[in-house]
Amino acid sequence: MRNTVKKAAKFSATGMMLTAVVMLSGCSLYSSLFAGKKESNPPTPLTDFKSTETLKTVWSRSVGKSDSFVFSPAFAAGSIYAAAANGNVVRLDVATGAEVWRINAGMSLTAGVGSDGNTTVVVGEKGVVLAFDSNGKERWRAQGPSVVLSAPAVGQELVVVRSMDNHITAYDASTGERRWSAVRAAPALTLRTAPGIAMAAQTAFVALPGGKLSALALNNGGARWEIPVGDPRGTTELERISDVSGMPALIGRDICAVAYQGRIGCFDVANGALRWIKDFSSDVGLGIDERFVFAADEKGAVVEFARDTGAALWRNNKLAYRQLSAPVSFRNTVAVGDYQGYVHFLSREDGAFAARTATDGSAIVANPVAADNIVVFQTQAGTVVALAVQ
Repeated sequence: MRNTVKKAAKFSATGMMLTAVVMLSGCSLYSSLFAGKKESNPPTPLTDFKSTETLKTVWSRSVGKSDSFVFSPAFAAGSIYAAAANGNVVRLDVATGAEVWRINAGMSLTAGVGSDGNTTVVVGEKGVVLAFDSNGKERWRAQGPSVVLSAPAVGQELVVVRSMDNHITAYDASTGERRWSAVRAAPALTLRTAPGIAMAAQTAFVALPGGKLSALALNNGGARWEIPVGDPRGTTELERISDVSGMPALIGRDICAVAYQGRIGCFDVANGALRWIKDFSSDVGLGIDERFVFAADEKGAVVEFARDTGAALWRNNKLAYRQLSAPVSFRNTVAVGDYQGYVHFLSREDGAFAARTATDGSAIVANPVAADNIVVFQTQAGTVVALAVQ
């Protein structure tokens, strides 16, 4: 389990203590809770291999440190948007990395970035939602119900935000007016991760603590369907943690998701009907393309599943306990970052190592983004790097 933050915290909603949040992500739940103990599963050392792909660093920029938060880059309207804990928000040209604009939000940030190219949204301390226009000028700000760790979703003229107390709130993208709010029950213990929100077909697909994937109507927040991805088991609250991890992945009529100490599966976007589901545990999420679903499990194995049937096609165990990011499908490879800032490219066909490159030496926690002919990673030290396979 990643050891960047090793404590438990409680958050309050409407005057009541609702949930304890365990600061987790990576290898061992117990090693994160007990900071002084030696890691029982040391990261696998990297070994040499013959590269089958040639990598190129297209551009690299610094936005600022993420501290203990997760800031994932966003791609929209020919630009990469990124943010940092110190309040920096940048818009970069996707082809060159040139700064279109750079601003400071005027407060520390805890989550971001969401953007559709017209509206770019981050979240500040104490749940303040901040929206900027395409030129980087502040458009509006709104006070959310509590702390936010997940990047806002922007689209369909709405901004949708999930706070730590499991309030899902939709704001008008132009004015910041609150359109609707929905509440979901929060389990006693949850991972301190940043499960995402995907939007399509007038629906917000929200990954939730407790192992649920919820589909909410964008016009009023009403529930279209809700399905269990996690499978809470055990006699203690720690054993029963089974939160949906990372960003739900949308493609065609499929919505796919994975849970910690739970399962991985794909479902029909219209009604949540099961396509397939398998036992699996990940706290970082998954990647998807037209043919495959990719996921890194809590032990650092990268696995490829057939998107239509869920059949496991290959498994690469050679990055065990290296605290991997969610994988991303890119050209003929699957790219994944690790705790030392390395980016590993695996063959999409058999999982063999195809290429590797170093970044700045700090952990890659955020979801990578495939954009045009590049794949973009953001490190915890604040480097945003665009890579290409030649």
